[in-house]
Amino acid sequence: MRRWRLVLGGEADGTGCRLTGRDAAMDGALAALYRGAGGDAGGRPQSRSAGLGGSAPQVARWLGDIREYFPTTVVQLMQQDAISRLGLDRLLLEPEMLEAVEPDVHLVGTLLSLKHALPETTRETARAVVGKVVAELERRLADRTRATVGGALDRSAKVDRPRHRDIDWDRTIRANLRNYLPEHGTVVPERLIGYARAQSAVKKDVILCIDQSGSMAPSVVHSAVFGAVLASMKTLDTRLVVFDTSVVDLTEQLSDPVDVLFATRLGGGTDINRALAYCQSRITRPAETVVVLISDLYEGGIRDEMLKRVAAMKAAGVQFIALLALSDEGAPAYDHAHAAALAALGAPAFACTPDAFPDIMAAAIEKRPLPVPDGR
Repeated sequence: MRRWRLVLGGEADGTGCRLTGRDAAMDGALAALYRGAGGDAGGRPQSRSAGLGGSAPQVARWLGDIREYFPTTVVQLMQQDAISRLGLDRLLLEPEMLEAVEPDVHLVGTLLSLKHALPETTRETARAVVGKVVAELERRLADRTRATVGGALDRSAKVDRPRHRDIDWDRTIRANLRNYLPEHGTVVPERLIGYARAQSAVKKDVILCIDQSGSMAPSVVHSAVFGAVLASMKTLDTRLVVFDTSVVDLTEQLSDPVDVLFATRLGGGTDINRALAYCQSRITRPAETVVVLISDLYEGGIRDEMLKRVAAMKAAGVQFIALLALSDEGAPAYDHAHAAALAALGAPAFACTPDAFPDIMAAAIEKRPLPVPDGR
C-alpha cells in the first residue's frame, strides 16, 4: 500500500496509507514535478498547482532532494521530465543550477541547444558539466573500441606467408581441417594464415557523418566521443562531419570531443544529400573507406540524389553504414521509406547502442556482414 500510495500520489489517495517522514518528503518531490496532489507531513492530501515555479533556489533544493531520495538513473529521468514539463531549461542558464544537476547525455543535449543563450558566468560551468559526461563515456567505451577496431584492422591485413609469430592459429587450423590425420591426432597446415606485422601506416579511412538536428542530440554526443577515440588510432584516418541544412567539418577538433560538441548547432533542418556530397568529395581510397551516416533519415534535400550518392559510393567499394541512432534510447522515430530505399541498395538502416558500435565498425573494416540487431 505504501508503494501504491507513492505511485498514485495524493489525488488517488484511496489506499488508506498515510505517509510520514522520508516517505512524505519523497512524495512531495514527485508531486512537485508530476503535478499530482501532494501530501503534508501527516500524509493528508493538499492541492498543489504551482510546480517548481521559476525560483532557482527552490529548484536547486528540489534537485538536491531527488538526489537524496532516488538512484542516479531515476534522478536523470526526473531531470529530463522537469526540462520538458516545467521549462527547467531556462533555469539551467544559472551556474548554481548547473552545479546542482546530475550530468547525463540528455542534459548535455539541452545545454548544447542553449549554448548561444548561456551568459558568460555560466559557460565555464556548462563546459565542466559536458566534460564530466564526455569523460565518463570515454571511460566506458574507449578501451573496448580500440581493442575491437584494432583487432579488425590487424585481421584485415592477413597474409599468406606469415612469420611464425604472426600466424593466426585459429584461422589456420580451420582452413586445414581437411588435412586432419587421425592416426597422428594432428592437422597438417598446408596453408598458413596470419597477420601482417603492425604498421604505422594508415590502413582505413573513416568518415562519421552526423545529423545535428535537435532529435539527434544523444547520437551527436556519442558520435563525438567515438570520433575522438577513432582519431586517436594511428592506423585510422578519421573525419567527422556534422550537418543540418549546411555542412561543417570538425575533424581538426577531434582531439577534444568537448570542443566538437560546443561546435555543433543542434536544431534546424536536414540536408543529407548535401552532407553526403561533401563526404563523397573527401574519399580518395573507396575500397579502404568506411562511411557512417548517423541520421533519422528525415531528408529535407533531394531524396533521389541522396540515394544515387549512396549507390555510387557502394559501387566504388565504400563500406556504407546507416545508423538511425547511436544511443541507449529505445526504437527511434525515422523515415521508413528512406530506410527501405537504403536497404534495397545493400545499406540496411538500423539503430545502434554505443556498446554495439565497436562491433559494427569491426565488421565494416573486415568487410563482413554487419551484425544488425534483431528487430531494428
